[in-house]
Amino acid sequence: MLSFFEASLTQLSIHRVGNKTLDEHYILSEQPLHLGDELLPKLLMQYFLTPFEKVNEVYRLNHSSGDRRLNELYHFVQLFFEGETDFHSVSQQITKHLYESSNHPKIKAGEVYIAQFEQVQLEGEILRGVGIFKSETKETYLKVYPEQGAFKVDYEEEAINIHKLDKGCLIVDTEKEEGYKVLAVDQTNRQNEAVYWKDDFMQVTVRNDSFHQTGNLMQVCKTFVNEKLEEAFEMERADKIDLLNRSAAYFKEKDVFQLDEFSEEVLGNPEAITLFKDYKASFEEAHDLAIGDGFEISGQAVKKDSKIFKSILKLDKNFHVYIHGKREYIEKGFDDEKGKNFYKLYFEQES
Repeated sequence: MLSFFEASLTQLSIHRVGNKTLDEHYILSEQPLHLGDELLPKLLMQYFLTPFEKVNEVYRLNHSSGDRRLNELYHFVQLFFEGETDFHSVSQQITKHLYESSNHPKIKAGEVYIAQFEQVQLEGEILRGVGIFKSETKETYLKVYPEQGAFKVDYEEEAINIHKLDKGCLIVDTEKEEGYKVLAVDQTNRQNEAVYWKDDFMQVTVRNDSFHQTGNLMQVCKTFVNEKLEEAFEMERADKIDLLNRSAAYFKEKDVFQLDEFSEEVLGNPEAITLFKDYKASFEEAHDLAIGDGFEISGQAVKKDSKIFKSILKLDKNFHVYIHGKREYIEKGFDDEKGKNFYKLYFEQES
């Protein structure tokens, strides 16, 4: 998704943000960091941008009112991209906005890095961007070095691991009218902090592209088979797994999703088809989504989400049977003598 092989870090301002609800304050630096050292920018680029290489979802800056111009982050970044204010002033405004968004008692204080990048490649475009990063987790590092025919050991507390970025977002200067292209990471994975970073500070919504549509439709299929169908039909677990396998095969083998084609090839049963289409519509309404009835299938989304189609048949605590196809080769029965259920599996060879 993101490549920064030819990118450069051209400006960097560092500030500190405390937790507003705990009466901690923010500290603004008076000037940007001097990047004269040759190694430091490379290390910082690795720290800031490496986590985005595996990010597939693209976001848009938005606002609850529907007018994205009221989004503070959008406003500040636009001023900089259009040359109406200097970088360091924008970094200070962004830091103040982040502080005002820190309204949960469990949010940790930390350093905030506002960076300007040139020559960042995203979806085939070479672009400039503004990155906002926050470090909250500090670690202790040992340093071993030779001295007078022996070795000495020293340490540094409250240091930052450049392989563990806590939070970050990258806003690239393209598609301004749609809210720019935005990438986001949150490595802390705490519910309250996820809301604070993406919802309160950034105010982003996911771009409704093929990656997002594919992932959402796969989630619809999973929950429909595992929950909704069971309400309408009596289905054995093996039948559910077979249906999930056929759903997964459709997404892996097709280039384009077509609702009617999928319904006929995977579901087949007219009553089940009607239930699925109704369930899809209710899912879109409940989650404020527009998946669509036809879209290009994203191979990246299929690879990422195919694991949700679990094909494991768990039998008590004794056996796990992995079913990959050929539902007709599995028979279920009940043994009166033993008083237990059983499955009969047909196969040609074992390995």
